[in-house]
Amino acid sequence: MADTKDATSSNQMWGGRFASGPDAIMEEINASIGFDKKLYAQDIRGSIAHATMLAEKGIISREDKDKIVEGLNTILSEIESGKFEFSRKLEDIHMNIEARLATLIGPAAGRLHTARSRNDQVALDFRLWVKEELAKTEVMLTALIAAFLDRAEEHAETVMPGFTHLQTAQPVTFGHHCMAYVEMFGRDRARVRHAIDHLDESPIGAAALAGTGFPIDRHMTAKALGFREPTRNSIDTVSDRDFALEFLSVASICAVHLSRLAEEIVIWSTPQFGFVRLSDAFSTGSSIMPQKKNPDAAELVRAKTGRINGSLVALLTIMKGLPLAYSKDMQEDKEQVFDAAENLELAIAAMTGMMRDMTIRVDRMRAAAGSGYSTATDLADWLVREAGLPFRDAHHATGHAVALAEKKGCELAELSLDDLQAINPAITEKVFDVLTVDASVASRQSFGGTAPSEVRKQIAYWRSRN
Repeated sequence: MADTKDATSSNQMWGGRFASGPDAIMEEINASIGFDKKLYAQDIRGSIAHATMLAEKGIISREDKDKIVEGLNTILSEIESGKFEFSRKLEDIHMNIEARLATLIGPAAGRLHTARSRNDQVALDFRLWVKEELAKTEVMLTALIAAFLDRAEEHAETVMPGFTHLQTAQPVTFGHHCMAYVEMFGRDRARVRHAIDHLDESPIGAAALAGTGFPIDRHMTAKALGFREPTRNSIDTVSDRDFALEFLSVASICAVHLSRLAEEIVIWSTPQFGFVRLSDAFSTGSSIMPQKKNPDAAELVRAKTGRINGSLVALLTIMKGLPLAYSKDMQEDKEQVFDAAENLELAIAAMTGMMRDMTIRVDRMRAAAGSGYSTATDLADWLVREAGLPFRDAHHATGHAVALAEKKGCELAELSLDDLQAINPAITEKVFDVLTVDASVASRQSFGGTAPSEVRKQIAYWRSRN
């Protein structure tokens, strides 16, 4: 009776999900096959390169190598066709493949793990996966940049209000605004390329942490797997997840840029702004308000930034206190990277589609471009350039002009010459040439400025790089 009570108490303590007690909990917390099966292609590719090197160095026979390679290719076909049965009891992708290989080819399968450990094996698989994902991200960013270049070229002369503090500041062109995002996503792409260069070292052969006594050739496997060279310290090799952190850092910064763009699209698509009209493909309706057209795709891109940033913080926290070399904590790295990669891909694809599909409402942009006394700086500059005033005096005089326009309920260009000369008698009719938004943007010809001629120069520069 006591034994039954103890068993019941134990089951209640562990909870219904873990009815069989501690063994079930250990299996649940230890197994990674639910997510690391995503690494199957990299694991098989690494194993083929490793087996080939072992045979080349005379560590295993060529006959065993041929059996191993044939078996691994069979497993690859089984996984890709959906016929492979993954087992949680075998913990991870490495053991699942190794167990199946033993079933297929017998004792020769046991020779594959010579001169390597799961520590350097997972480091290799994960590096290969991240490297491939970064290459994919580079291609997607190039497509996004191309979408912005096309819109910038189309709207090099389309005037709109430029903002600081989300208040109208000075007129700019929509093409110039698009080119700001080209610069931002161009930096993201440069970071992607740098991250690829940083991780381009092969971990295989570091073994558990100390290297191996077998006469392996790590340069051979590095070359076979497309790495620049092998890593140079076996302890660091198995404990390093900088490549994953760099990927998440790159992803987080890129996601922030995407989120800033998404925020602008949300604002621009409101009736109050009306600068853009989103296509139906990237909008949804309301369940109760038939007039609504919600920018849900942009909002979700904005939200995914929190998720991607959270993955970076999570992995930084996982790694921050780990002693050298490998610790099981590092099993938690992959889900963060996989999730961030999936969401970054989706966000970039959605934003590329939105930029290509959205309608730019040139009339609404132009109407808003001159609001809020956006050409006030042009008046101040004119007073400096034509009337010879020190800029601070010109700034002060322009402030009076803005106050007068506010009082009269008109724009600066609608003030009379008498009104302006009452503020400063040096003002002439020529001042009205600079108070239009078109004249304002055309005058900003400094390198990187908003003048259409300068915008087109920057478009040509980026097209040569893209």
